[in-house]
Amino acid sequence: MKKKRDFRTEVKKMARKAKEASLQLAQLSTLTKNKALLHMAEDLERNQERLIKENRKDLAAGEKARLSSALIDRLRLTPPVIHGMAEGLREVAHLPDPVGEVVKMWKRPNGLMVGRMRIPIGVIGIIYESRPNVTADAAGLCLKSGNSVILRGGSEAFLSNQAIGQVLRNVLIKRGIPQESIQIFPHTEREAIREMLQLEDEIDLIIPRGGEELIRFVTNHSKIPVIKHYKGVCHIFVDETADMEIATRICLNAKVQRPEVCNAMETLLVHEKVASRFLPRVARALQKEGVELRGCPRTKKVLSYIKEAQEEDWFREYLDLILSIKVTKGIEEAIEHIAKYGSLHTEAIITSDYTNAQKFLREVNSSCVLVNASTRFNDGFELGLGAEIGISTSKLHAFGPMGLEELTTTKFIVYGEGQVRK
Repeated sequence: MKKKRDFRTEVKKMARKAKEASLQLAQLSTLTKNKALLHMAEDLERNQERLIKENRKDLAAGEKARLSSALIDRLRLTPPVIHGMAEGLREVAHLPDPVGEVVKMWKRPNGLMVGRMRIPIGVIGIIYESRPNVTADAAGLCLKSGNSVILRGGSEAFLSNQAIGQVLRNVLIKRGIPQESIQIFPHTEREAIREMLQLEDEIDLIIPRGGEELIRFVTNHSKIPVIKHYKGVCHIFVDETADMEIATRICLNAKVQRPEVCNAMETLLVHEKVASRFLPRVARALQKEGVELRGCPRTKKVLSYIKEAQEEDWFREYLDLILSIKVTKGIEEAIEHIAKYGSLHTEAIITSDYTNAQKFLREVNSSCVLVNASTRFNDGFELGLGAEIGISTSKLHAFGPMGLEELTTTKFIVYGEGQVRK
């Protein structure tokens, strides 16, 4: 009988090294971090051939395991993908450094000056699936924000992630930065992840990126705080005052541009007063792009040929060319529907009514709420953060796209002149 492997000692040793490295990393100058990031970008491109060679082994194993073509595509490293990884690191290098920034300062009646200063979170564990480019993206963001990181990618990209990680760690060694600042998890077994998720004294935060099953597994087994993003059930509400052309263009973009991503529209809500005008128009545009439509009974009165939506459809993150449609009595019913079936990810209203726009912004509690714009804009780069490590649907400690600032916390700093408390 094969002896069960004990991962506890090995995983804890990794985490302790990351903790020690984080203390040094937090003190690095912006210039030191930026030079390392630029060096990493150069070395990724310089080692392109080796990275692709290792990636081919993962691709061959994936094809043998009969992974879907979509998963194989996400797994594949090509020269343009590697160039994109390098450009991402260069972009992070040119972003403002949040560490040490004093975000607020005020004076107390006793003369004390009180402020809040941004500091790194410490050690971050990131558990993700498939895309090996996440390895470089996440490592770059954590380095710039002064955090050590332990990266656990999916087993399907194991060799690709190890190769990318080695390139990045070699740069740390050359630049005199602790190589334990970036560690690639060396195990694919879930038991090893369970051990990692118990290390609340060594690891400060866990960020899972992937499907709902992975995120629920991490959340259910972790003693460490987890920033969650279960799914993106994103809505667009077309109000009675919406411009029909603008509404059609936005809905088409939100559903069709990249249907497999978390900020794609999954449910379309339409005010009853424009349903007969808008639904045939938008249906033609969507079906021309191959979108399957599923509607409520009131939608089917206008679009009799589409499938009837079932209760479970309103909860579904399709990640595919499928769209649920519901006709509502007005904005109140639309907001109630989002509150019941939404996932706190991204919602938009298409309207020419300022009062309704403001009501939607105030009362819809998702991480990003838009007026007259596609849900596809809920993205760190598109919103001006430069880059993101993921989109959080948890309200603690970050909500929405997580850029450099969201990878820091704040501490209080106090300047005195000899004051004592009475």
